[in-house]
Amino acid sequence: MVFWILLSGLDDLYVSLVYLFSRAPRIPWPADEELAAAPQRRIAIFVPLWHEHEVIREMLDHNLAGIRYSNYDLFIGVYPNDLPTIRAVTAAARRHPRIHVARVPHNGPTSKGDCLNWIYRRMREFEQQHDVRFEILVTHDAEDWIHPESLRLINWFSRDHQMVQVPVLPLPTRPADVTHGLYCDEFAEYQCKDIPVRQRLGGFLPSNGVGTGFDRAAMERLAQSRGGLMFHPDCLTEDYETGFLLHAQGCRQIFLPLRLDGSGLVATREYFPRTFRASVRQRSRWVAGITQGWQHHGWRVPWRQVYWFWRDRKGLVGNLLSPLANFFCIYGTASFLWSVQAGVAWRLGAYVPAWLSETGWATLLISVVQGGLRMQASARIYGKPFAAAVPARILWGNLVNCAATVAAIRQYAEARIRGRGLAWRKTDHAFPVPEFRQAVTEATQFRSLDE
Repeated sequence: MVFWILLSGLDDLYVSLVYLFSRAPRIPWPADEELAAAPQRRIAIFVPLWHEHEVIREMLDHNLAGIRYSNYDLFIGVYPNDLPTIRAVTAAARRHPRIHVARVPHNGPTSKGDCLNWIYRRMREFEQQHDVRFEILVTHDAEDWIHPESLRLINWFSRDHQMVQVPVLPLPTRPADVTHGLYCDEFAEYQCKDIPVRQRLGGFLPSNGVGTGFDRAAMERLAQSRGGLMFHPDCLTEDYETGFLLHAQGCRQIFLPLRLDGSGLVATREYFPRTFRASVRQRSRWVAGITQGWQHHGWRVPWRQVYWFWRDRKGLVGNLLSPLANFFCIYGTASFLWSVQAGVAWRLGAYVPAWLSETGWATLLISVVQGGLRMQASARIYGKPFAAAVPARILWGNLVNCAATVAAIRQYAEARIRGRGLAWRKTDHAFPVPEFRQAVTEATQFRSLDE
């Protein structure tokens, strides 16, 4: 266990050192005049739904009123056994001509990838009926607050890239929402450090699932390689899978750097689960999807991508070990401090060999460095008071990830034994109707990566 944690820590430290001591390539950012003058390619926004009637109306009304782009349509996927969502989307389509209902012919839930495939079929029908062609496909979820400039930026950067990823960040919540705060910390670190380093080192970029713009031609080439299916219908993390396969085909990918404009951070914003149980449910799907990827691809990838597979998959083991490591670390530190205070010998030290003690100190030092960098990333977006609680949320996150990994392994094993697929495990969502204006302007302390 100690050596695994040390190895994982050294891996994280390597990424952090690259982040701290290498210069990021400068991405030329278009001026507002350039965005306005650029020819608008036709964009189709795909939104797969399952039991989202409580949020979809507000999501559609708000985003349609705010998006600063004119050449786009939304295709909303619904299941026949989800009548409340069908009614909500149908009513929205009557109010907004841009909205088109894509009815999946079988009951749900299946998978998000399966729903997206049927949305794509509906888009093809629309094209035939109106003699048009969509050139860019963008994926979003029912709870997303789409930044007003998102489509203009995707349109601009898709001229040279087949996959454009707009940053995704959780909206801020109260400090008492520890579980949601964990998402804030993780996404801040992921978007500020990990993904930029991954892009800098030539690794494939997994799609975030929302705010991703795909080149239509590239996606159709991908579909030809698997029987006409644009998204893998059995995969729970079709976003990760699609990002990997596009890179494997030689497609250019770009993750847009975080920037601040008059509407707040240029990013897709949303609320994530706020309870332990809901978070475990969502994260178990992520972990199960990574397990599926291991099953589908193994390690048969170009050698430069093996490292990124390792980074993405190591949590299958590390998540199970982290709570135990935290326990020994806290117990060992507390007992050592007590022995110093009491002036007695540290009893636990008699059972710890020198090599193990040195390894433990090394892992502790790495953890402190990593925790400090996460605090820095969280402070840049959510402020220093919020970031002060990062260490406590790290410990809580280790428990959540451990429980999610156990649940994912159980789900995956049961599906394999029974010979059936893994179904879409729904997460309850909320759309920030009354408070979104305050939520998206909280980042005045943010400093652009270009500054």
